[in-house]
Amino acid sequence: MTALNGPDPGRGLVINGRSLGRYAVMAVVNRTPDSFYDRGATYGFEAALAAVDRAVAEGADIVDIGGVKAGPGDEVDVAEELRRVVDVVAAVRERHPDVVISVDTWRAEVGEAVAEAGADLLNDTWGGVDPRLAEVAAAHRVGLVCAHAGGLAPRTRPHRVGYADVVADVIAHVTAEAERAVALGVPPEGILIDPAHDFGKNTRHSLEITRRLDELAATGWPVLVAVSNKDFIGETLGQDVRRRGVGTTAVLGVSAWLGARVFRVHDAAAARRALAAVERLAAS
Repeated sequence: MTALNGPDPGRGLVINGRSLGRYAVMAVVNRTPDSFYDRGATYGFEAALAAVDRAVAEGADIVDIGGVKAGPGDEVDVAEELRRVVDVVAAVRERHPDVVISVDTWRAEVGEAVAEAGADLLNDTWGGVDPRLAEVAAAHRVGLVCAHAGGLAPRTRPHRVGYADVVADVIAHVTAEAERAVALGVPPEGILIDPAHDFGKNTRHSLEITRRLDELAATGWPVLVAVSNKDFIGETLGQDVRRRGVGTTAVLGVSAWLGARVFRVHDAAAARRALAAVERLAAS
């Protein structure tokens, strides 16, 4: 791991006219009854809004609203996903006019509706499985997360997945997606790349990506990391989902040092403290 004299800010990060600092905290707000971490604690409409209020008070720059659990589970069709997320986006836009609103979806239909409701960023965690989503981002001039899921279908888990070089595979995919998005008209300053730890990857792959995150940062595209309480941390440390906070903080610190810019987390306050410490260390 190469120590840097502070991460290179790379491309300016401006999402739908909202400028973000050196590090941006993206708080997870799940409008799902079965999320792996909170088990539905923020599924209710008022509970979701309260979670957004808390996250903003704790220093979140971005709130990432999701209506479908990432892993396998009950089917959620387009209509149900729309029911879960559109009204929340509209309410958050009214309550917090300055926060960046992200929506975690791979569906173009959902992207269209949430962009109209006030979303600033479409978080496509499944790696462009619906190519029309980038077209929606371009049409509405909103930001886009270009992620790598190894070709996996949404809501499926990897099985004996293999890469000759996982980091090279990630870089090739996400940069191609980013360049396609720019060609379609997505504002380049609003594009993020995400290696998507654990999506289409086993623990060894996710650890390798973490150690070599500076290679993604070197592409010049701002890097988002979504590692909060994930399985690769739990498997590495032998901890269940409720005991992965310390491991998450450690991975956040390493990722920031190696050049990541945006950090998707369940605990915005802890992430903000960790990133402040990294920034002070880099400046000393």
